[in-house]
Amino acid sequence: MPSDLNQKIYVAGHRGMVGSAIVRNLNAQGYLNIVTRTHSELDLTNQAAVKAFFEQEKPDQVYLAAAKVGGIHANNTYPAEFIYDNLMVQNNVIHQAFVSGVKKLLFLGSSCIYPKMVPQPMSEDALLTGKLEATNEPYAVAKIAGIKMCESYNRQYGQSHGVDYRSVMPTNLYGPGDNYHPENSHVIPALIRRFHEAKESGAPEVVIWGTGTPMREFLYVDDMAAASIFVMELNKVSYDKQVEPMQNHINVGYGSDVTITDLAKTVAKVIGYQGEILFDPSKPDGTPKKLMDSSRLNRMGWQPKVALVEGLAIAYQEFLRGNQRA
Repeated sequence: MPSDLNQKIYVAGHRGMVGSAIVRNLNAQGYLNIVTRTHSELDLTNQAAVKAFFEQEKPDQVYLAAAKVGGIHANNTYPAEFIYDNLMVQNNVIHQAFVSGVKKLLFLGSSCIYPKMVPQPMSEDALLTGKLEATNEPYAVAKIAGIKMCESYNRQYGQSHGVDYRSVMPTNLYGPGDNYHPENSHVIPALIRRFHEAKESGAPEVVIWGTGTPMREFLYVDDMAAASIFVMELNKVSYDKQVEPMQNHINVGYGSDVTITDLAKTVAKVIGYQGEILFDPSKPDGTPKKLMDSSRLNRMGWQPKVALVEGLAIAYQEFLRGNQRA
């Protein structure tokens, strides 16, 4: 870790699940000069506003965790918003970071950048080798553009300006600060909310979208934050040994996956719901299997710490305490 804990670090999206976890982890590591802005204070889709912010604050590092995110329903319902908002945020933050002299930036993407039917586990070199999952293609295209923007600035300005912009691609995340909206949430918060409400109301059954057969990998959000800081602070020689100029993103996963059926049973057990779990095969499953190949990151020296059952228990307690976005 660098000795200068006073360097100014801008965390974009600090109120989101990942951004707030990054701030927690930076604080725990002793960083003293963390800059944040709420959406009402700074609209990252507004180019002039972002330009003014960087001119005023001149941060030393940027964690770009701001994004418009959601589950299958949200992605299907608001595709124009997902591609526009994410492209604008990325373009403005990355470019203005460069203009203001930021040397170190970390862009956070998503595992949905990989083709739907890509061989498993998904390695970094699978990017752009096939068709994307249709339900979240606009979001995925935006995230791919963010990766390529970081790579392009490195290629053009790495030697002349010392630019070192890196990208990490997390698997499915969960934990404190998650979105528990009844329609626009991801699978774990959706299950936590539905099983909790079913337990409270005494409902005899809970119906889950899809067949229950898809397999998913899940990573506790504070593990993701720790991995993000690890990658940001890793020395350039070690980082460059694991990447290529036009493929410099890093997967961040837990290392194993579970079926949606097993996930639902585990969430129900954590919450204490004892009713029946049913599945609705008329609803979409999404990608049949999504397991990240995180061997590059593992070779760099990082491993996750929080097991799924442990993380779900923490997430449920945070949900009960109201540490969530409804």
